Amino acid sequence: MSTEPEIAKDAVLKRSERLSEDTPQVQGYDFNLGINYSKLLESYVSTGFQATNLGLAINEINKMLDCRALPLDAEQQDVHETDEFIKRNTRCTIFLGYTSNLVSSGLRETLRFLAEHRMVDCIVTTAGGVEEDFIKCLAPTFMGSFELSGSQLRERGINRIGNLLVPNDNYCKFEDWLMPLLDEMLEEQKSKGTVWSPSRIIHRLGERIANPSSIYYWAAKNKIPVFCPALTDGSLGDMMYFHSFRHPGLVVDILSDLRRLNTMAVKAVNSGMIIVGGGIIKHHICNANLMRNGADYSVFINTASEFDGSDSGARPDEAVSWGKIRKDATPVKVYAEATLVFPLIVGETFAKRHFSQKEAML
Repeated sequence: MSTEPEIAKDAVLKRSERLSEDTPQVQGYDFNLGINYSKLLESYVSTGFQATNLGLAINEINKMLDCRALPLDAEQQDVHETDEFIKRNTRCTIFLGYTSNLVSSGLRETLRFLAEHRMVDCIVTTAGGVEEDFIKCLAPTFMGSFELSGSQLRERGINRIGNLLVPNDNYCKFEDWLMPLLDEMLEEQKSKGTVWSPSRIIHRLGERIANPSSIYYWAAKNKIPVFCPALTDGSLGDMMYFHSFRHPGLVVDILSDLRRLNTMAVKAVNSGMIIVGGGIIKHHICNANLMRNGADYSVFINTASEFDGSDSGARPDEAVSWGKIRKDATPVKVYAEATLVFPLIVGETFAKRHFSQKEAML
């Protein structure tokens, strides 16, 4: 009788080192317990793969909110600050960043909920993230398909954003609404010396849209500053370009916004970053938090990888190396498409606390 080959036996049956007693075990949700979505999402932490990252992101945001709920000490209250956008009024300043495609999608309503109930302190977005919100107040965006022919849609005057469709007439309506406001801002600049920065322009547009379905209506109402360092990179820029020929002279100051954003970070007692997407919004928030030697809490959500060296795909640990996240922080990156996961995250964090507090008041 032949004996087992020792080399194969040693390779297959290699003895394990004992893991520490506190190492979590893999355990998914048991549907025999019924359908309980909150418990299901709690189980994600021990499910593995990106489910675990999603569960950890929920925990990280709840840490921000726990910190935010603590009262400020007297010495932490900046009673002398005159700028309401910067004034410290919370133990944890939450910076929210998102890209324009998310406002084009139905995630707009989730983002509006956060602004409506003043759950974040500052927003950073792109030009599309601003204009798409106002355009939706004027005309709807429609569902389409990723497979629709671009050339045929162009012939019909319909623009495609992934599987969403935006008729070009929507942008014509936006022009009709925006141009008188740009005239007004130019006149105010000339007569009163008003210095228009992107955040002040967005604040004015949010006031004038007068529509509670708008993110920026609520941001203006709740005095949440909205920063957009690339305000001209979209339809807003197109309209400003046309306006510059009709009524030249409007000046947009981006430096004052940089000072405001960085000062918010510097003055923050603690800071939390929730960044949905990549590109300029991610870097702008992270770089502001560099000014305070890093954010205390961080959640990144995007589909980008780190292997091209871009900031969009960079993992949180890279931000630690730059001083944009604190060395002792527990940041989380979720590799996922945001419309799939961000409503779930908000549901288990901001929304759950909001409705729990409302029930407690009844």
